[in-house]
Amino acid sequence: MMAVLFLMGFFAFQSVPVPDETIRAYGAADKKWRLVELNTMPVAQQVTLSFRSLGRLHSNGPCTSYTARMRVPYPWFALENLKAGKRSCPESKLEIDYVRTLQQATLSEVFGDTLILSNAESVLLVFKADA
Repeated sequence: MMAVLFLMGFFAFQSVPVPDETIRAYGAADKKWRLVELNTMPVAQQVTLSFRSLGRLHSNGPCTSYTARMRVPYPWFALENLKAGKRSCPESKLEIDYVRTLQQATLSEVFGDTLILSNAESVLLVFKADA
């Protein structure tokens, strides 16, 4: 009898949805974010970021796409298991700087159509939501 009650409780717990406490739940979902500043310098090349699925970050640079897991609660920011495509192109310096800087971010802020990624020292990346 105890085993049956334990299993019923276990399966009931498994069906409870996990709440989203990441940046996605605080204004970043359902938007395509375009990079406009990297370490205070304007960015003209197309670099985008999105949080279209729970616990996942998706990004596209001029040549390569990136994915990573995101599980820390807002306003914290941390990437896990960052994976990148293997293409190379003339904008590779931008992509190298972008990925390195993205990995240095520890805080996130969403203000309407602006997304800021920073750490304790400075603002690192500024994105604007595409209309």
